[in-house]
Amino acid sequence: MKYNNATYIAQTRCWLENVVLKHNLCPFAHKPFNGGQIRYVVTDSARVEFLLEDLQQELAYLRSVPVAEVETTLLIHPDVLEDFYDYNDFFDLVEGLLVQEGYEGEFQVASFHPDYQFEGTRPEDAENYTNRSPYPMLHLIREDSLEQAVTHYPDVDAIPQRNIDTMNALGAPHHQAVLAGCLQQKDEA
Repeated sequence: MKYNNATYIAQTRCWLENVVLKHNLCPFAHKPFNGGQIRYVVTDSARVEFLLEDLQQELAYLRSVPVAEVETTLLIHPDVLEDFYDYNDFFDLVEGLLVQEGYEGEFQVASFHPDYQFEGTRPEDAENYTNRSPYPMLHLIREDSLEQAVTHYPDVDAIPQRNIDTMNALGAPHHQAVLAGCLQQKDEA
């Protein structure tokens, strides 16, 4: 179903609040969320090459604005890379773009997808929900901000296992219901 951009953003914010923040999956996300420093961008790209152009534009935008204004971007792309394996393969192109355009060491890109599946897991495993989002999206992260956050957080290495334990304790049906609830969000702006 095709929505307006405000609805895609509302659904993504719902997921961010009710999954990532509520379960503290990324302890570094609270500060930019509370400070209004997360930029939500919805692209209507329907082809990989156009999504790469949108990614390049967003990286250039982030480079041009102060971190106090925009800390990070969620680039939501509902019409391209809907197949998780195609999406996963796309990350070779993302890494190439970061190097080619001189963004390596300045930005990194994290991945979220409705069908996200970690290597060695089954599709139905609850732990996959640490990276399952309402729509395919790219999370553009400033390396400097991440380094600062990591230095002030005790035992960063424990985060992935804690997240797996949290997701598994809640179970896949819980996560499916939360995502379904977020997909019911509408914003007719």
